[in-house]
Amino acid sequence: MLNRNSPIGVFDSGLGGLTVVAALKHLLPNESIIYFGDTARVPYGTKSAVTVTHFSQQIASFLLKKKVKMIVVACNTASATALPKLQDKRNIPIIGVIHPGAKAASDLTRNNHIGVIGTTATIHSGAYFNALRDINPDLVIESIACPLFVPLVEEGWTEGSVATLVARRYLEPFSQNCVDTVILGCTHYPLLKDIIRISLPESVQLVDSAEAVSCEVEKQLQKRDALADSSQQELTCFVTDFPRKFEELGEHFLGESLPDVSLVHLD
Repeated sequence: MLNRNSPIGVFDSGLGGLTVVAALKHLLPNESIIYFGDTARVPYGTKSAVTVTHFSQQIASFLLKKKVKMIVVACNTASATALPKLQDKRNIPIIGVIHPGAKAASDLTRNNHIGVIGTTATIHSGAYFNALRDINPDLVIESIACPLFVPLVEEGWTEGSVATLVARRYLEPFSQNCVDTVILGCTHYPLLKDIIRISLPESVQLVDSAEAVSCEVEKQLQKRDALADSSQQELTCFVTDFPRKFEELGEHFLGESLPDVSLVHLD
């Protein structure tokens, strides 16, 4: 039985998961959230599945000690590589961002041609490809790894000529095929949404999985009768490095000022 007024745990390799936090705060205003950003070891997208799984297990253990009632893996790379092992033998719901985003894209596409952009690890894992094909075997799926997007966002370079040049170089193949829907397969990428949009044909629709994930969180908590009945919503943030920088850039992700950010070391 979950304690309904316990917080929801959310983690990502850095700042990107705050886009999920923003969606959760909007949809579930009574829920308290503990956010963990592994800023000392970002990005995850260029690391091996074994390493990402190890990091994810460490963070999950930290969040469980904080008595969270659910964990949201707000990192596409960790969702793609570590989710089954995180879920194994743990008695709270642990959900990732892959399936909700895939379902949203499948519902949105008009011609069954879907593009996926993500980190190298996420794309190579085939997680989105498999999730989309499980939903609809007739989908045609094009995938592109965009490894420079995360460091651009982490540096706050979400607009301007550098970001535009990188986006247009990466996304050029989508201008030459029939893709009509593109999944932003990394929680950092919504901060580049304007740059991504102008780098694609006007008819292409973008899918940000943050809203889809927040709906899945609500569904899972409702099923377990675990929605908070307190209106004392709190956001607590932990990072593994650069708390001041996290506070400064985090406001851009969250759309509001962040509370004090605590520095922790997992090793």
